[in-house]
Amino acid sequence: MKQGIHPEYREVVFQDLSSDFKFLTRSCQGAKDTIKWEDGKEYPLIKVEISSASHPFFTGQERIMDTAGRIEKFNRRYRK
Repeated sequence: MKQGIHPEYREVVFQDLSSDFKFLTRSCQGAKDTIKWEDGKEYPLIKVEISSASHPFFTGQERIMDTAGRIEKFNRRYRK
């Protein structure tokens, strides 16, 4: 591999702004802010709008549309 062309891969903290959920992982993404983590070390902080803690699919609050029922209702109404 060529030297000097790869981004820095380091540990960062991602914070979900809507649920205040934080998790530590590794990333190449740059960050301006820092945060003190549970282990006492300071890590770069990346703020995100949606994570698994606030997304409707992962929280079980997803609504499934009854498209078959709506189509049948439409057909009954305009069958004439």
